[in-house]
Amino acid sequence: MPLSSIQPEQYDSLLDNKINLVNEQFKQFSIPSIDVYKSPTLHYRMRSEFRVWHDGDDLFHIMFDKETKEKIRIDHFPPASELINNVMVDIMDALRPNEILRRKLFQIDYLSTLTGEVLVSLLYHKQLDDEWIEACKALKESLSKKYKIDFVGRARKQKVILDRDYLIEELKVDGKPYIYKQVENSFTQPNAKLCEDMLTWAKNAKPYTGDLLELYCGAGNFSLALADKFDRVLATEISKTSVQAAQYNIEANKIDNVDIIRMSAEDFTEAMNGVRTFNRLEGIDLKSYNCNTILVDPPRAGLDDDTVKMVQQYETIIYISCNPNTLHDNLLEFSKTHEVSKFAVFDQFPYTDHLECGVVLTAKS
Repeated sequence: MPLSSIQPEQYDSLLDNKINLVNEQFKQFSIPSIDVYKSPTLHYRMRSEFRVWHDGDDLFHIMFDKETKEKIRIDHFPPASELINNVMVDIMDALRPNEILRRKLFQIDYLSTLTGEVLVSLLYHKQLDDEWIEACKALKESLSKKYKIDFVGRARKQKVILDRDYLIEELKVDGKPYIYKQVENSFTQPNAKLCEDMLTWAKNAKPYTGDLLELYCGAGNFSLALADKFDRVLATEISKTSVQAAQYNIEANKIDNVDIIRMSAEDFTEAMNGVRTFNRLEGIDLKSYNCNTILVDPPRAGLDDDTVKMVQQYETIIYISCNPNTLHDNLLEFSKTHEVSKFAVFDQFPYTDHLECGVVLTAKS
């Protein structure tokens, strides 16, 4: 994103343009009036990644212009949280004179939370030895006087953790706090304030009954926030790291009606259709669930044809989409059996063409 495009005074008009495009793209589905959720205009990203440029004794963050490939020095990054911006400055001031920590360093990733924690990942084109570990421990000790900070060092086939590779976020949904463990190098929603809006919207989109089935549940982002709206929640996720984080989150939030299965959506579809049996489902009686509602939050590619057919069997579909184009493709099939009852957009990425969408579909009578 060109930094010149970040102009808060133009935010509303840029968002209006995106809403107009969505209305035009989805008009064939007779969508209701769109629920629009705005982003903060600055400091909305809780994670950022930068390449590192070495210029003699100087050292600084850079990004590359997507069109010209020109490198752009980044000393201040308005989209990132204020915490990340502050840490960026102190990190560079500490790294410039430190030959052990700066040598072969090519990238720095930052992950922050609304609770004031920050995790810094240092990526290298060299193996990390005991000397590096001691130098990084000293850096952590120094910066811990000012920040709740942890470090991860990464090199080829190597990961060094000082002292945690995760943060603990707290999101408020309908005024209620939820704890979420966020693991380094795993997916998290980048715009925390919009994530709170998404969860609140999904939770109150309609009166729910019975049980909830969720595909692509990640670390339990939606599963936990919606759990008190359903009798039980059954959720699937393929990432081992995300499933482990979800189990932590279930316990931390004292939720007792959510079960997480480590399976891909495609495998779960085969299990539901009786095509295959899976050891991971041992002890789980799928027939005991009364799932009237299914929630899907797929990757940018959307849902595959078999999963679409399986999802169509449910009375209510909650579809969270990070790609309006694949959402549109999936709705072409869903519209044969369901109608759109709610439509929302969440401006996760201001000053870009990207929009996150939420759709609730209800089975046709």
